Amino acid sequence: MTTAPQESFLRTFHAERPAVTADAFGGARAADGRSSYEILCDRVTGTRRVLDLGCGDGLLLEVLARTEGRRLAGVDLSPEAVALARRRPGLGGATVLESRAQNLPFADDSFDACVSHMALMLMGEVEQVIAEVVRVLSPGSTLACVIGGGAVGGEAYDLFLGLLRTAIKDAPAAQRVPALGDRRTRSREGLDGLLGPAGFTPVDWETVAIDLSGSREQVWAALAGVYDVGPLDPGAVASLREEFFERVEGLAMPDGLVPCGMKVHVVTAHLR
Repeated sequence: MTTAPQESFLRTFHAERPAVTADAFGGARAADGRSSYEILCDRVTGTRRVLDLGCGDGLLLEVLARTEGRRLAGVDLSPEAVALARRRPGLGGATVLESRAQNLPFADDSFDACVSHMALMLMGEVEQVIAEVVRVLSPGSTLACVIGGGAVGGEAYDLFLGLLRTAIKDAPAAQRVPALGDRRTRSREGLDGLLGPAGFTPVDWETVAIDLSGSREQVWAALAGVYDVGPLDPGAVASLREEFFERVEGLAMPDGLVPCGMKVHVVTAHLR
């Protein structure tokens, strides 16, 4: 299957919102106080040459750079996101390139770790992506990814998804997102089936709840950045926002805080 429609959609979406993932997840925390970016960095402790696959605006690279002496690189489809990453403080020595993950612009054995935050699950031709990751990694290297895991039941994200499904159902086909990525990257069994033949150990799979709670405006800002909202016409988005604000009042705590939890899967495998 050609990846052109999917990649065209992602480039267009991120041209308008190049920092959308960092905006949503940068301030969100797990129960232990770490962000999903910090959790991912902790999976590659001790590594020196690290590639960020789908680096977006560079927030993960900036967290990785807290460890002195690292040689960092990142690739992303979006030129706008790459431009933001290059301007991040502390990343002056990092190599950040606009590139497809299916054709990485690096030599063999260039890295001892590859990380990816909410990006691997969006990539087509995933076998080619994995082959390229294997090519640029040295034996014994670590692959660590954060993958979306859905909503925490009974909270704002769960409510939002239900409303969004209705909005998408009522929208014309031209306002719907093309199928993104490969479903095998979203499950432990699927990833084992992809990574095992490429030379990786069975994946370590941990599910973590990430807290995005806040005011209803803050929660809406985080959730409305999902891809499915992007193609909807302004009237449909305004109606979705109005209904969400009305319905979410029933979930708000006495202090006005709206509980909003999202599950992510933190996946780690090692190249034999």
